[in-house]
Amino acid sequence: MIRRLALMTAALAALTLPVAAQEVARGKGALLRGLDKVSGQTTDLMVAVGEAARYGRLEVRLGECRYPAGDPSSDAYAQLSITDMSENTTIFSGWMIASSPALSALDDARYDVWVISCQS
Repeated sequence: MIRRLALMTAALAALTLPVAAQEVARGKGALLRGLDKVSGQTTDLMVAVGEAARYGRLEVRLGECRYPAGDPSSDAYAQLSITDMSENTTIFSGWMIASSPALSALDDARYDVWVISCQS
């Protein structure tokens, strides 16, 4: 009983240790993909950090793109601001993650935009 309690205490202590932070690098741009849900056509957009690209009635602005320094092809995290130019309203502002596009997705009736990778 005492041995089991000691093992449980050690396991709980291991769970509370901080996880080593993964080092990230910043890309100079991002490769984004857009989908026109009406036509079914996809379009790749290369956007530099601090720049914007037009996609249909949308303006997609890239604030930052980060990726794991040890494995650049594994994932990408892009800070995007997407504006509907026909209504002059921001319809998305936040981080999109390449490996989990549904986690933080653009909600638009016609267009989808997601992150493919960062460009170094």
